Amino acid sequence: MRVSFGHSKASGVESRMSQQEHDVVLDQVSKNFGNIVAVDDVSLKVERGSFLTLLGPSGCGKTTTLRLIGGLEFPTKGRIFIKGQDVTDTPPYKRETNLVFQDFALFPHMNVLNNIGFGLRMRGVQKRDVKKKVQEMLDLVELPDVTYRRTNQLSGGQRQRIALSRALILEPAVLLLDEPLGALDAKIRKQMQTELKNLQRKLNRTFVSVTHDQEEAMTMSDEIAIMNSGRIEQVGPPDVVYERPVSRFVANFLGDCNLIEVEVVESRPERVIVREPRLGTFLFHPDRNWQNLSRQGNMVMMVRPENITIVQDHQDFPNKIGGRIKALAFKGSITEYVVEAITTEIKLQVQGRSQLNQGDPVLIGWKAEDCYLIP
Repeated sequence: MRVSFGHSKASGVESRMSQQEHDVVLDQVSKNFGNIVAVDDVSLKVERGSFLTLLGPSGCGKTTTLRLIGGLEFPTKGRIFIKGQDVTDTPPYKRETNLVFQDFALFPHMNVLNNIGFGLRMRGVQKRDVKKKVQEMLDLVELPDVTYRRTNQLSGGQRQRIALSRALILEPAVLLLDEPLGALDAKIRKQMQTELKNLQRKLNRTFVSVTHDQEEAMTMSDEIAIMNSGRIEQVGPPDVVYERPVSRFVANFLGDCNLIEVEVVESRPERVIVREPRLGTFLFHPDRNWQNLSRQGNMVMMVRPENITIVQDHQDFPNKIGGRIKALAFKGSITEYVVEAITTEIKLQVQGRSQLNQGDPVLIGWKAEDCYLIP
């Protein structure tokens, strides 16, 4: 499933074809609040039936972007299309979208049946048909026996499913989720991540979610759009964004990483050699990187902690650094280390319990294919 973004306008024919193939299209959309630019020239295409997550820190523009799609805000400039229809100036109740809030926004004075069926009743659907459709939704979210309970009698995870059911029963083309799991405790949140993704696949409906939780985005999404200062820095499948970030911001925001400033000293089709004056030279496989690697100059080498291991002198590792353990923490299945190497701190993760102690000298290493160069 493909999501694309950019800042150039397509031709009229290409634009119309794109709008027909995608449930959501943002065309150079900006949103200003006075002198504050919340969303800055964002173009985005969300393929039908996919799960896209807008990920980024507080204030990056992700929630405003979601509200623009839903019609709760209107753009300062640019156009918005839902299922090929220009909805830029269309109010939310006339759009084929529905929104699930972080706090669920359920009616406490109504039971589950009336909460889920509220929208259908407002549309004039007969009471008998409302009950039938509500029961179908409850079966879908695996809560068949809560029809007549009050929402305050339900757990957080159950209330989240009721909120999803209330939104989905109206059959929106696009379901918008604003921090959908933020109100749940950690254990239930992990469970709901899987259930929400399974529900989206079962319905084959387009979901657009907002979160600042990286694990949540990685678990649920077909595509992740990482936002920073009102713009989209990178968009793509979780593994691509994680393994091949286009900027330091993306690398730092999506998971832990080690970033070392280096200079490219040799660049060939079969190998690239980079150097950090105090740490030495490192070997890198160019097929793991972007097409402009042939140029030499200053870059940033990224190595994820899980790709670094503790090695012995005799082991054949192309990239090695010596240092001392500054800190370590046992976290069940892994031990996390911080190794001080000259003036650089390197994070790494090793399976199992540590046999080393703080202050011990160590040699750490990683393979040539396990590092990545960022401009």
